[in-house]
Order: sequence, then C-alpha cells, then structure tokens
Amino acid sequence: MPKELIQKLIHKFIPDPEVIKRHKSLQFLGDKLHEPNLWHLNRRSIAMAFAVGLFCAWIPTPTQMAIAAAGAIYFRANLPLSVGLVWITNPVTMPPLFYFAYEVGLWFMNQPTSADQSEFSLSTVLSGLGDVWQPFLTGCFIMGIVSSAAGYFGIQYYWQYHVTKKWAERKEKRLKAKELNS
Repeated sequence: MPKELIQKLIHKFIPDPEVIKRHKSLQFLGDKLHEPNLWHLNRRSIAMAFAVGLFCAWIPTPTQMAIAAAGAIYFRANLPLSVGLVWITNPVTMPPLFYFAYEVGLWFMNQPTSADQSEFSLSTVLSGLGDVWQPFLTGCFIMGIVSSAAGYFGIQYYWQYHVTKKWAERKEKRLKAKELNS
C-alpha cells in the first residue's frame, strides 16, 4: 500500500488534534494534550501506543478507551492509536479472547477447570463467578503484559527493519547510479 494512501486513511479516520485540544469537555487536561508525541507518528509514540492499547484491550471494563487515553497521555504515546487498539476486544471478539484469558489464568494458577463445561448459560456463569474471577483477572493481566510487550517490541523491530531496508535500498540505488555515471 503506498505511503500516501496510508496517510490519507489515517487523516480521514483520526480526528484533528486541534479540534480535540479545543474541546470543552477536555479542557481539564490543560496543556497535556499539546504534547507532540500524542499526535505524531514516530517510532517511540507508535510503539508506546501499541503497548498501552494492547494492554488496555485486556482490561475487562467498559472504560477501556478512557484508561487507554490516560495511559497514552501519561506515557506520551500516540493517543488515537492507543484508544483505537482497545477495539481488538470488541463485542464479537471479547468472548473467545476473555475465555482464552481465563484458561491462561487457570494454567498460570495451576487450577483445574472449575465450571461445568457441558452447559454454558448466564446462570452457570453467575453462579460460578466466585470461582472464576481470580483466574480470569490473572489471565487478563498476563495477556495484557504479553500483548503489550509483543506490540512494543514488535513495532520497534519492524520500524528498525523498515529503516534498515530503506537505507540499504538507497545505498544500492546510489551505487547503481554511480556505476552508470562511470
């Protein structure tokens, strides 16, 4: 995908930073919204946005976006990307991802599965909530840490790889141009 097309898509879907900075309900943040890394696309802000957004995606609350926004401001990560990444856990993907987190929590806590696997209903979930919450939250925390680290280091690696590749292409292009001129 050409770089110009990607930039067009980003500018189409990401709100204008100036509009957000002037928004009446966000004035309590003061100058914190004027931090350049909250809006720029650079290696540090993107990698931190992946770390913050992917960690917050595993927080099982309806306030994931607000927590991601606060984390982005605190860690000076790209704000729109941090908030957007929490939508990895959306109403469609949430049940399988959170069930996986529960299984990870059970494994990490070395506990057998306590719920009756044959019947899945709201009453079964609510009656077993006392047994489920600890492995579930443990699994969410572990998956948040793992996803956050993988996102951060994955973006760092990808960015470094991309820059190194571009430099090699430039060097090769200069050498070819030099050979043609000789």
